[in-house]
Amino acid sequence: MFLKAILGFAIGLFTLTAEAQWPARPMTWVVPFAAGGATDVMAREIAQRVGDNLKQSIVIENVPGAGGTLGSAKVAKAPGDGYTFLVGHLGYISAAPSLYKQLPYQPMVDLVPVVRFPDTPLVLVVSATSRFKTLSDLIEYARQNPGKLNVANAGVGSTSHLIAALFTSRLNIKTTDIPYKGIAPAVTDLIGGSVDVVFDQTNTALGYVHAGKTRALAVTSAAAMPQFPEARPVSDVLPGFEAVTWYGLYAPKGTPPEIIELVHQAYLKAIADSQWQASLSARGMRLLPAIDYSPARFGAHTVSEIERWRAVVRQAGIQPQ
Repeated sequence: MFLKAILGFAIGLFTLTAEAQWPARPMTWVVPFAAGGATDVMAREIAQRVGDNLKQSIVIENVPGAGGTLGSAKVAKAPGDGYTFLVGHLGYISAAPSLYKQLPYQPMVDLVPVVRFPDTPLVLVVSATSRFKTLSDLIEYARQNPGKLNVANAGVGSTSHLIAALFTSRLNIKTTDIPYKGIAPAVTDLIGGSVDVVFDQTNTALGYVHAGKTRALAVTSAAAMPQFPEARPVSDVLPGFEAVTWYGLYAPKGTPPEIIELVHQAYLKAIADSQWQASLSARGMRLLPAIDYSPARFGAHTVSEIERWRAVVRQAGIQPQ
């Protein structure tokens, strides 16, 4: 018994010493999309600020493919030593379990929630030269012409795909999905007139709308957004409709809770910057109460979102791949 106590004390002391030295080298945040996209840009911005607070650099590693599941699987299989994290979001965390027959990881088994980031609503946009001037125009056309309205998305399982599925199923209208490898080519074809509609994130849609290349018809936030004064909430025609892209940081199973808390606190210190808050809000991102950024609340949110999108996938008739 005495020997066990001594060994336990030694192991605990070693663990505390190792964690006290953390981070002793750069961390890696895996972004499961190509560089330059909305998730990548946001991740780099947050990583810079969190790294500054931890006094250590954070390297962004882009691992694109399979709707974000390749990068997620890589992190799920990584050692839980506090040096590898996943920048996760709705698609490959909460929707993937319903979209793939053989997902190589289980989000709430292989990954540990660390901290939630600000949410990003979406904007239903059409080309600036589109026949559709209002959301009502678009809905009426879709109802009178089943299957003729082309809705582009960033790929199967992407937020733009899932929220479009939620939108069409709630309206009980039939449209044609046009998947792309990323939102940028989808918006390019929208502007060129090859497709009719895209659900784009506010932070990426803003530039196109202000440049007069696209027209915003509606936002998926519960309330109107000052950044898109001409667009009304979808909830005006579908009461209770609200859908956002949520993001957050996950770590491999086994990552010490002390390290998770250190990253969480470094993020809270960063997000407390009022100038950064103003910058995020100006780009259409939705800040949350500080308690919602916590690992526990983020974990509960992840579980509820897995259930929510399982129901949406089933109702929309999306077949698992």
